[in-house]
Amino acid sequence: MRSKIVIFWMLVLFVLPPGRSFAYTSDEENNIELYKRLAPGVVNITSTILERDFFFNVIPKKGVGSGAIIDKRGYIVTNHHVIEDASKLEVTLANGKKYNATLIGSDPDTDVAVLKIDAPPSELVVIPMGSSDNLKVGQKVLAIGNPFGLGQTLTTGVISSLGRALRSPTGALVEDVIQTDASINPGNSGGPLIDSSGRMIGINTAIFSPTGASVGIGFAIPINTVKLVVKEIIKKGYYAHPWLGATLMTLFPDFAEALKLPVKKGVMVVDVVPGGPADRAGLRGGNMRAQIGNYIIVVGGDIITSVNGSKIDKADDVIRIIRRYRPGDVVTMNIVRWNGSRARVRVRLGERPKRFRW
Repeated sequence: MRSKIVIFWMLVLFVLPPGRSFAYTSDEENNIELYKRLAPGVVNITSTILERDFFFNVIPKKGVGSGAIIDKRGYIVTNHHVIEDASKLEVTLANGKKYNATLIGSDPDTDVAVLKIDAPPSELVVIPMGSSDNLKVGQKVLAIGNPFGLGQTLTTGVISSLGRALRSPTGALVEDVIQTDASINPGNSGGPLIDSSGRMIGINTAIFSPTGASVGIGFAIPINTVKLVVKEIIKKGYYAHPWLGATLMTLFPDFAEALKLPVKKGVMVVDVVPGGPADRAGLRGGNMRAQIGNYIIVVGGDIITSVNGSKIDKADDVIRIIRRYRPGDVVTMNIVRWNGSRARVRVRLGERPKRFRW
């Protein structure tokens, strides 16, 4: 047995010259090349939040996250929840240099934020943005971030699912979220999800875990959403959401049956904001209350059955369609009045005021 071991190592030394190692697979070479090229474009973000203790003393509390450099002018994209309520933001580049960062703007509903640092362009490595169109389940992805403050790390995996819906910190619906099994741990938030060609296809934002650590279910905001939001934030400091100006409620079949409505599914208009887009278009909100089992609901308003030709079954369907448009765009809604008559209304969407969700 000992002689066989000796022969094996003699063969290894003969085949592999000094200084050489076993060959990497093509997949490993791809991982190594992408990390070497793109890791310098991933930054560590330290946010300082001022809190008060029991005696009302101001105590600074620090949090960490990741971000991706997207422009030689010093723009960095990250998550809103990474920088939320921060009184000070500091960015550390891969070379160890630290810069104070300015918050250009953020959008809590999509969990996207844009920072800017004044660093020499020669020190900034830009991570190119790709597209989240035509992604495939099973496609290889890489996540680069700064988990637990340990410095740049790389994890790999695949796209596990597409078209997921995720609730942002505000409770708003984020659509077409990418699910991946690439490990995303505390501190990875805001870092890029990259495809095998080296383009950013998403921003890592959350994990599903009963323990708080990665269990192989992570989520990333699709880059097409990120690009749309980032462009507007850089231009005017915020992202303008389209606004309907109405409170909506899903019409469930048992509700429709109990209320003896002419339709079994749709979305009830609970109320409309006076002077808002829905109000100006002639949509009517409810004007009375009804009890169905243990539920008390507002009824008497219009029931939306389709928007721009797409059938509507629940309130999220309306929100999902409206988000495809911009303030000033017109959408057409088929509705059923409470008296059973049908109508078609055209609503010119407004820009959502800060105090409203829809």
